[in-house]
Amino acid sequence: MQPALFPSAEPVCRDPPSQIQSVRTINLPRRNLTVYNLAALEAALKDTIFAGHLHFSPRTGSTNSDALAAARDDAPHGSVFFADEQTAGRGRGDHSWESTPGEGLYVSVLLRLALPSARAPMLPLVAGLAALDAIRTASGLAADLRWPNDLLIGERKTGGILVESKTEEGALAFAVVGIGINVHQRAFSPDLATPPTSLDLELPRPASRQPLLIALLESLEREAHNLVHADAAQTILSRVEQASTWARGRQVEVHGPQACTGITAGLSENGFLLVKTAGGLMAVRTGGIRAAKLG
Repeated sequence: MQPALFPSAEPVCRDPPSQIQSVRTINLPRRNLTVYNLAALEAALKDTIFAGHLHFSPRTGSTNSDALAAARDDAPHGSVFFADEQTAGRGRGDHSWESTPGEGLYVSVLLRLALPSARAPMLPLVAGLAALDAIRTASGLAADLRWPNDLLIGERKTGGILVESKTEEGALAFAVVGIGINVHQRAFSPDLATPPTSLDLELPRPASRQPLLIALLESLEREAHNLVHADAAQTILSRVEQASTWARGRQVEVHGPQACTGITAGLSENGFLLVKTAGGLMAVRTGGIRAAKLG
C-alpha cells in the first residue's frame, strides 16, 4: 500500500495500536476530516468475527506489519488493524502505497482459516470481491478488479490489496489481508503506474470511511466463509470473472517473472490468470497486468 507523501498538519500520536473510543478531527489544509467513531464501529460489528478485535492507530508504519506482528503473537482470528496514516505502507511486489493522513481507508485483517494451501492463492480474489461490494454498498460506485489485486473505477486505480500468509503442512496457518482504498484524496504523486482516482473524485458528494469500513469487514467475513467451504468456493472464480472486465478477452502485458503479452482467458481452478500467448496458454501465478500497448 505507497509511503505517505503529505505530512500531517498537526502532531499525531505515535503510540501502538489501541482501541480508542472517540471521534477525532485531523486539521488538513483547506478542510477538516472527521475520522472513525470506534464505539459506533464496535456496535455495528458486534455480531461479526471482528467484535472486540478492532485496533486503531492514528499513525503507524504499516497496518500489514502490525497485523503480521500480532499474528506471530497469537492474535485471534478476525483481528483488525487500521490507521489514519501509514508512513511505510506497502503494496504487492515491494511497491509502496501512498497513505495520506485521514484521506484513505488503510486496514489489515488477520484471518485464521481452515484452508488448504492450494486454495490460499484465491485470498486476494475474495478480498477483491469484498472490496467491490463495499465500495458499491457505501458509495453506489461500480468498481472493477484487475487481477490479482487492483481496484479500479474505469481505467483509474482507487485501491489495492496485499495478502501475506503463512502455510504449515499443506494448510494455511494465517493470512493478513491488507486493503487500501482512496477515499478523500484529490491530489496524487505524478509518477504512479496507473492513473489514480478516489471515491470523492468520482462522486458528487464526499464519501465516508466509516460505512466503507463496516461494509468491507462484513463482506470480507462472508467471502472468507465461502472460501473455506468447498462448494461455495467453486463459485468464487465465476463471480470474479463476472465482476472483472480484465479476466477474459483483454489484451494485456504481464509484468513479473512470467512476463508475456496475450489475451486473458479466465482463471484456473486455483485462481491463477490464464493468458493466451503466441506460445500457448499460460497460467500466470504471480505478477501484475496492464493493458497492452497496441501498435
